[in-house]
Amino acid sequence: MNSMLSRVRAAAEQMVTSPEPAHARTAIIDIGSNSVRLVIYDGPRRIPFILFNEKVMAGLGASLARTGAIEPEAMERGLRAIGRFAHLCRSMKVADIRCVATAAVRDATNGGDFIARAKDMGLTVELLSGGQEAIGAAMGVLSGIPGADGIVGDLGGGSLELARVRGGAVEQTISLPLGVLRLPQIRAKGPRALERCVAKMLEKAGWQPEPGLPFYMVGGSWRALARFDMQLTNFPLPVVHQYEMSATRAEQLTRIVSHVDRARLKQIPAMTGSRVPTLPDAAALLSVVVRQLKSSSLVVSAYGLREGLLYDALPSDIRAHDPLLVAAEAEGEAQARFRGHGDRIDRWIAPLFPDDDAAGRRIRRAACLLADVGWRANPDFRAERGVEIALHSNWVGIDACERAMLGQALHSHFGGGIDALPGLERIATGDRLHRAALWGLAIRLAQRLSGGVEGPLAVSRLARQDDCIDLSLRDDDADLYGEAVERRLRHLAQAMGLKYRMLDG
Repeated sequence: MNSMLSRVRAAAEQMVTSPEPAHARTAIIDIGSNSVRLVIYDGPRRIPFILFNEKVMAGLGASLARTGAIEPEAMERGLRAIGRFAHLCRSMKVADIRCVATAAVRDATNGGDFIARAKDMGLTVELLSGGQEAIGAAMGVLSGIPGADGIVGDLGGGSLELARVRGGAVEQTISLPLGVLRLPQIRAKGPRALERCVAKMLEKAGWQPEPGLPFYMVGGSWRALARFDMQLTNFPLPVVHQYEMSATRAEQLTRIVSHVDRARLKQIPAMTGSRVPTLPDAAALLSVVVRQLKSSSLVVSAYGLREGLLYDALPSDIRAHDPLLVAAEAEGEAQARFRGHGDRIDRWIAPLFPDDDAAGRRIRRAACLLADVGWRANPDFRAERGVEIALHSNWVGIDACERAMLGQALHSHFGGGIDALPGLERIATGDRLHRAALWGLAIRLAQRLSGGVEGPLAVSRLARQDDCIDLSLRDDDADLYGEAVERRLRHLAQAMGLKYRMLDG
């Protein structure tokens, strides 16, 4: 996992960061075995933001294992949902609606009836094969975790899709009839029935395990399981994307979930009541699958099929953009007093941090792109605003440690001081948090000198000479150096254990 992240980070400096102009709104209606969901997207193509998100638990696949068909009540719920969604898309002026259906509609004897009735409502339903579903989920993981190298597992209501991802591509896929709605019937056959079933299916599909690879978890039931683990461990950052667990944790969670009262499970933040009944089966399947695949670790992906469909449709040059930096620049531009100049700030402070590795330079750059996001907040709460944006915004391509560093940098930049924030030391080392705080003080100096505009940075320069920080200004621009600038330069130098001086000429 660490080697994968290092490759991502090493490539980040060569990635384009400028967000493309917003294009026409797009929407995906995802007709799954458990739920029917509408997501409307807007903003930069590489990492669009979610404008609207709604889910209806239609349960199209609830009766498949028993009858092979979609029950009439479920069909009506599903059709009412997509009818409402189509109406909302028209009201929100969505230009492109993609309506896809997966295992329930694919496998049901009356799936064709559902598609026909949807067509009468003006919606063309694209029926995805198991292979297409697996590719879509895998592309979603690659979109949200660039450089992912391992096995993607997408657990839905009707099926489990597996995909091997490496080098930004999908190399192998299989679709297995192991959705959470089918698992109770399998597990009812005995304590080892699921293990035997999975082993047999993998063998029949010719899937050869590659020991030591991460397993990327996709799907609502597995995300819910991860949230349960976050609560059990008191994890300080409630962000499920790229949350990591050991592979052995799956078996532990299987045992724990089977003995936990459902009322407690319903109290887990972001846990929907409909997910609670599926957790024991989802945990049991995860335990079996990672044991069969000999996985090294578990990594949660909040991105799956829907995001994969968007990512797969992008030209290769847009795919190559760094999702974190694109999103940070878009957010910085939207929140800034003046047109953002985060890249200029990063270049200006970079001479003070020649020892930053590729990972550090990437997060430092993101902090610079967000340098003006707190100005609308009450001055007493700007530091807290910076932390909130860093820790809780919907970033991807960033792990928990990196979020902590980003939060510390923005906290220090907006006047929160240099001390590590309480709780962050659990997810990032003290050295990393201290380095991030120094970035923040340097950004703070840049913003004070420049007033938040680009020009003064273009006519000034920071340098580190032995044990001293030099701030250089041309004679004509020397009046930019005022008391407030001197104070922030002094604070930065003291925090770095250095002297400082202002040079002109």
